[in-house]
Amino acid sequence: MFNEKVHILDHPLLQHKVAILRDENTGVKEFREIVSEIAALECYEATRDLPLEDVEIKTPIATGTFKQLAGKKLAIVPILRAGLGMVDGILDLIPSAKVGHIGLYRDPETHQPVEYYCKMPSDIAERDVIILDPMLATGGSASAAITFIKGYGCKHIKLMNIIAAPEGIAVIQKDHPDVEIYVAAVDEKLNDHAYIVPGLGDAGDRIFGTK
Repeated sequence: MFNEKVHILDHPLLQHKVAILRDENTGVKEFREIVSEIAALECYEATRDLPLEDVEIKTPIATGTFKQLAGKKLAIVPILRAGLGMVDGILDLIPSAKVGHIGLYRDPETHQPVEYYCKMPSDIAERDVIILDPMLATGGSASAAITFIKGYGCKHIKLMNIIAAPEGIAVIQKDHPDVEIYVAAVDEKLNDHAYIVPGLGDAGDRIFGTK
């Protein structure tokens, strides 16, 4: 159904944590913490291809040659506002990553993305970019964000979501076949209001307690 660019991460810990997010009785504090934990677990997989280099290190016992990251620069770009919930989990793993922001909202009538804010690191074109948004529903916002990032000259872009609808994945595959998608669950479909079914509701509202 999906090509090799789509990575559905079925680790038991991820599946367990996503199930907690789905529960309508999960409170704001727990929901926010688990979104951050899921982002960290997904980041582990999304950065598996980071290059390594040999370095010489003297341990208390002997000198040896070991592996360290080869200095590749990374940026994470949350789509406001729900994407903000995924930032801290990734920064805990990669504190040197820079953070850009894209503000998009979905027009309730057309379901199309409308941009209202954008701020990127000055060297974004030199960095590998991971775009963050908990829900990949219609794919419109994510596709628009990817297009915008490409406009800065970025060549290596990944998209990280927690839950996706098949319709959203199809849009990204069509519009941006070069972009890899990392997601913890692919749900059944979108409903008439473009919400993912069964999904977890509005991720932004549940992260920030605004429902």
